[in-house]
Amino acid sequence: MNSPSAPIAVTAHLIVLSSISFGGFPTVLPDVRNFVVATHGWMTDQEFANFFAIAQSIPGPNMILMMSFVGWKVWGFPGAAASAFATFGPPCAIYFAAYRVWDRFRNAPWQRIVRLGLVPVTMGLVIASGTVMARAADAGWRAAAVTIAAAAITLTTRLNLLWLLLVGGVLGGLGLL
Repeated sequence: MNSPSAPIAVTAHLIVLSSISFGGFPTVLPDVRNFVVATHGWMTDQEFANFFAIAQSIPGPNMILMMSFVGWKVWGFPGAAASAFATFGPPCAIYFAAYRVWDRFRNAPWQRIVRLGLVPVTMGLVIASGTVMARAADAGWRAAAVTIAAAAITLTTRLNLLWLLLVGGVLGGLGLL
């Protein structure tokens, strides 16, 4: 059973994370996973990975949906609504204010330096997020082998990623993973 402070804790944590999520909310998924799975035990690694898979399979704002699933698990419908708002509210406010400043100084030389500095930070956060999600989802050796093969194919070929999703879906549908 979740404590009465659980909804406040998850909402506050998502507000902080969404405020610092350079490159989108997936960059802070490792911290979300650690908070809800490892620290508080509100869900298992498998549930977290399943929420991620469901959210990724649906078009639209998938991380808002995923955090709604997390909030639902912690506190039902009110948790889902609070988690969704905590995921999109702060970044929208920050982006609105930052865009006005960024546009005002659009010809300033520091803008190029900032953009170039954010690229490696964002790439590192995305790679860390992918690693955490792969570790959470790969429950057996077969799933780990598929993840490694998909990563190798992605890095060494120009094959459309939809083919890899199709193969993974077929393997999972046949019960081979």
